[in-house]
Amino acid sequence: MHPWIGTIKKKVVRGYHNGVYFLRTKVTKVQYIILTATLTGLVSGIMAVLLKNSVHQVEKLVQHFSGKEYLFLLCPAAGLLLTTWIIQRFFRGHIDKGIAMVLKAIARKSAFIPSRNNYIHFITSALTVGSGGSAGLESPIVATGSSLGSTMGRLGLLNYSERTLMIGCGAAAGIAAVYDAPIAGVMFAVEVLLAETMVSYFVPLIIAAVVGALCSKVYLGKTELFHFALQQGFNYNNVPFYFLMGVGAGFLSLYYAKAFRGVDGRFHHWKKSPYAKALTGGLMLAMFFLLFAPLYGEGYESVKMLADGTPEHILPTAGWLHFVQQNVLLLIFTGCILLLKPITAAITIGAGGNGGNFAPSVFVGAYWGFFFSRLGNATGWLHLPEGNFTLVGMAGVLAGVMYCPLTAIFLIAEITNGYDLIIPLMIVSTTAYFIAKTFEPYYMETKQLAMSGQIFTHRRERNILSSLSLDALTQRDHTVLHPDDSFLDLVRLIQREDKNIFAVVDKAHRLAGIVELGDIKHMLFQPESYDKTLLKDILKQAPAVLSIDTPMTNVMQQFDETRAAYLPVVDEERRFLGFVSKSRLFEQYRSRVAQQKDIYEED
Repeated sequence: MHPWIGTIKKKVVRGYHNGVYFLRTKVTKVQYIILTATLTGLVSGIMAVLLKNSVHQVEKLVQHFSGKEYLFLLCPAAGLLLTTWIIQRFFRGHIDKGIAMVLKAIARKSAFIPSRNNYIHFITSALTVGSGGSAGLESPIVATGSSLGSTMGRLGLLNYSERTLMIGCGAAAGIAAVYDAPIAGVMFAVEVLLAETMVSYFVPLIIAAVVGALCSKVYLGKTELFHFALQQGFNYNNVPFYFLMGVGAGFLSLYYAKAFRGVDGRFHHWKKSPYAKALTGGLMLAMFFLLFAPLYGEGYESVKMLADGTPEHILPTAGWLHFVQQNVLLLIFTGCILLLKPITAAITIGAGGNGGNFAPSVFVGAYWGFFFSRLGNATGWLHLPEGNFTLVGMAGVLAGVMYCPLTAIFLIAEITNGYDLIIPLMIVSTTAYFIAKTFEPYYMETKQLAMSGQIFTHRRERNILSSLSLDALTQRDHTVLHPDDSFLDLVRLIQREDKNIFAVVDKAHRLAGIVELGDIKHMLFQPESYDKTLLKDILKQAPAVLSIDTPMTNVMQQFDETRAAYLPVVDEERRFLGFVSKSRLFEQYRSRVAQQKDIYEED
């Protein structure tokens, strides 16, 4: 690169920074945050709308080229292969997918999400879902919106807490745009992404979500939005049955998580070529789609049929099935579909596709609500409104799978254009969430990350610790000694360096022990023994040894248990890297606490 290019680049960056600082001097901090949130909502909303339209265009293309009746069954395999090729060719064979990527960035990467996430989920999810992959677009949209929010925060020179807020704004706008449901977008950001939410966060989140919803109203037609008209009002006599359905939704959510993790884990540990994995997954999907066509794609069309009172339209048309009574066939068919959807979603994502579990959980909930009400009505003793139970079931399984009961409640309330079902929505969502949370404390996609302290939970002190990095806290400027070195070598090192603790390593640089200044003070006044004493005779084992990837919560626990001032840090082969200081850890902890200010507090 020519020197003059670097000079121009520096001038452009300096000019941009000066422009941002000038703008910030002309408006208050709150005004600047709201302006950034508005822009984030606009960009994220437009991206969500473009993704939704792109999927519809891919679907039309697939239908055009499929031609013959069963040729469409090969389209998911083609979509998975193309998605895999893009990831292998342009993204080094790996991309971070879904909500877990966002949560990890907030906790471990100072709310910085790589800018490639602004478009990578757009491309790969459009191909995956548009070609018939049995997954949802909401998680890629959340990932894209969150990445755009992080980018806006970075361009706006915002601090950590403000960047985190912009991530939430991007996600809220994305969900609001997809469903035309701004309140659900805000609730999703609060429940799923922002473990610590201040009251002041709601204003930017609401503004971003409203802007995102306006994007969907302007650019998406009514046929592309997920809306329903209620056929019947709420009847309080059905409350016990809503409660029972909520209990079933909770256990069904646990089944969903277990089935998904099991199938996805098998693909994850399969060491074959990624193309072989994609082809195998695509062929498996074809087999399922041949038998159960509603599993194809997002499946929202069949959900509308269930809710609108035309469930017979989802049944297969094979002649031999006419020997089975339609009501029995419908119960068997919908029961199989609600059990198979988590498996097909896991195959789609595990085989290399990009999608999420938000839409599949809504799908399973709809089928569960219909199955429950149709089964009750089949007894002849009950007259349950199947459309209402279908809609409320969507909220139940969504709350139990994604651990977002408020999002589920307001999402269904908004897509039905009213709050007529608010009571059953509350009953079913909270019941399902309580049961799922009782048996499984963490959301399925983030379980391992939460248990290892890599993402935030609702425990504030643990979250602050998780945001720190042991690698960054490790002091690597310690000169090492060897077991065969004399005490004189140690004395000379003490004279040169202002340290209280010293590491002793073997020839392979593996930690052999430590020497603390307080333990050898009496020997400093015995110069006659300097040459006679070797370090291997006086070193001691550290009270605890930390691996470089040890979660910070465990680091703090080790300091509490050992009461040590310093602990050595080693790599995976026990090679010494440096020491971490308890005082420095507490200093960084206090600094992070100070950063978590209300946005109305001026710097």
